[in-house]
Amino acid sequence: MKKYTELRQELHLDPLKSNSENPAYFTHYIHNKNNDAGKYYKQEAEKFISSIKKTSSKYLQTNYKFDVPFPTPKNPKFTFIDLFAGIGGFRTAMQNLGGKCVFSSEIDKFAKKTYEVNFGEIPFGDITKIKEKNVPEHDILCGGFPCQSFSIAGKRKGFKDETRGTLFFDITRIIEAKQPKAFFLENVKGLRKHDKGKTLKTILKVLREDLNYFVPEPQVINAKDFGVPQNRERIFIIGFRKDLGITEFKYPEPLKKKVKFEDVKEKEKVSVKYYLSTTYQQTLKNHKQRHANKGNGFGFEIIPDDKCANAIVVGGMGRERNIVIDCRLTDFTPVTKIKGEVNKNGWRKMTPREWARLQGFSDNFIIPVSDAQAYKQFGNSVAIPAIQATAEILTGMMKNAEKK
Repeated sequence: MKKYTELRQELHLDPLKSNSENPAYFTHYIHNKNNDAGKYYKQEAEKFISSIKKTSSKYLQTNYKFDVPFPTPKNPKFTFIDLFAGIGGFRTAMQNLGGKCVFSSEIDKFAKKTYEVNFGEIPFGDITKIKEKNVPEHDILCGGFPCQSFSIAGKRKGFKDETRGTLFFDITRIIEAKQPKAFFLENVKGLRKHDKGKTLKTILKVLREDLNYFVPEPQVINAKDFGVPQNRERIFIIGFRKDLGITEFKYPEPLKKKVKFEDVKEKEKVSVKYYLSTTYQQTLKNHKQRHANKGNGFGFEIIPDDKCANAIVVGGMGRERNIVIDCRLTDFTPVTKIKGEVNKNGWRKMTPREWARLQGFSDNFIIPVSDAQAYKQFGNSVAIPAIQATAEILTGMMKNAEKK
């Protein structure tokens, strides 16, 4: 049995080195060749292999050992697709519950790189260019989609009229075509007030009336209530196909567990590059004071070991939103200097691994990209424990409904 990591090297399966969708077809095929989803990928997978290898059949017929950190469960209980997949937060949660991913899509090439090294699969790219007929049948559709305004003017012919041109439209056209048993969508808390509430109103109208799914009221879930020390609120939207007979859904109750930053803090000495110079520390203080009374100040905080971190965010000074006091730097010999200045009080930003832990990623999760890309990827990800707690209820109800 050939190892996937050997195959990756032999065929140069690297999302950063190819803009073609062909490697995605191939990696999806070798994951799904023994199930119904394989037929969606076989033809293009054959073309990919034959274009680079004279003997292509052995690559398609071989059973591979996926020696990656997070392989597909051997005896899956359900299938799902991973839209706007990022680095696989949804996938991790669903695989932990016994799910098999039969399709993934992500437009960012650096996120695709991280996804591939951890799951052994290259996601397809721009979802707007993927035809719904090319997406396999699946039990659950998962996706953390970007928030966009919808136009509700015009003739109101349903979701194709109301949401076309938005990424939510790509979710709805797949739901309409494939009729999954359930879906699980995630978005920022601000979706409730986005465009004066019109966006969420349109989303629910489309899902309930146009697509005919049972959709309970969305709920804002905080990651800190499910085992990670991050105050991160996100809105979850759950739906079930009406023929399942499900008419109620109760979101998970918060765990009665005290979480603190100390649980995810680096145990070893942290590289000097993460420490802030005394000049930069003063810049942060000045910026916060300057905007303190204007309602839009930069809310950096020093996070004590026994408290929760602020939500990790992407862009601008996002990496410095959470400041950590870590005086181990002063133990370095000789005295370490940052940009020519001695760091006397040990202020530093969090490391990418700490951001990963704040989102519930295990330390087995490989970070193959630069720090800048890693911050972006983890900041855009979902909090795995909150997703998994909700998905556990969803899959349980779906299973019970199928037995009736």
